[in-house]
Amino acid sequence: MIESRIATESRHASESKPTPDHRFAEAERQAIYRAILERRDVRGQFTPDPIEDETLSRLLLAAHFAPSVGFMQPWSFLLIRDDRVKSEVHALFAKANAEAAALFPDDQAATYRRLKLEGIREAPINLCITCERDRAGPVVIGRTHHRAMDLYSTVCAVQNLWLAARAEGIGVGWVSILDHAKLKTVLGIPKGVVPVAYLCLGRVSHFHDRPELEKAGWRPRLAAAELIHADRWGRVEIGPLAARIQADQDRIQAGTFLKEPS
Repeated sequence: MIESRIATESRHASESKPTPDHRFAEAERQAIYRAILERRDVRGQFTPDPIEDETLSRLLLAAHFAPSVGFMQPWSFLLIRDDRVKSEVHALFAKANAEAAALFPDDQAATYRRLKLEGIREAPINLCITCERDRAGPVVIGRTHHRAMDLYSTVCAVQNLWLAARAEGIGVGWVSILDHAKLKTVLGIPKGVVPVAYLCLGRVSHFHDRPELEKAGWRPRLAAAELIHADRWGRVEIGPLAARIQADQDRIQAGTFLKEPS
C-alpha cells in the first residue's frame, strides 16, 4: 500500500511539474540548422591556406564526441599531409574513377567525366577516418544483432566533423571512389581496421549555394514529405505535418527558412 501510494504521489508530482525548456537560444538553433543546410561536399574550391592546429583540434574532437554503439568509440583519425602519400591515393582514385565512368550509360558517362569528384592533391589535409571493429571486444552492447552498428557510429563521427567544419569555414570533401583494399595498403592500415571515409579538408574560395550534383542536373532534391511513412511502410504521412514539411522545404529552397522565426 505504501509503495503504491508513493508511486501515485510521484506520478502526480511529475504530471504537475512543467517540463523544463531545454532548447538552445534562438541564434544557436539557427546556427545549427545553417551548418546543416549549407554543408557542402567540396571538391574544387580548396585554397593552399593551412588549417591552424587549434581549429583542427576542435574538428577532431567534434568527431570524437559522436555517438557510438556500446560507447565503443571505434574510430581513429589518420592525418595525411605528405604530398607523396596524397599522390599515391590520387592514383588509386584515378583508376577507380575510370572504372566508375564505364558503368554509366553514354549520356551520363559524358556528364560524369566532366565532374570533379575529389580534391586530394589540392586540399592541405587529407583525413582517413577508420573503424576498429574489435576495439570493444567481440560482444558489444547494441551490436549483438546488427554488427554494422560500429560502422554507422563511425559515419556519425564523420558527420559531426563535417558540420563543425562548415561552422569553422572549412571545406570537406568525401572521396568515396577508391579501392579500399588498396587504400589500406598505401596507408598501412592493419587488419581488422576498416577505412570508412577518406576526406579532403581545407579552406575554400567559396561554398556553392546548392550541392554541385544538384546544380549539374545529376539528380534533383527529393520532396521530404513524400519519404515519410506513418506506422507502416507505404502509409504516406498526410495532414498538417506533411504540409508543414513541404512548406519548410519550399522555404529552404527559396533561401528564407533561416530568416523566419521558429
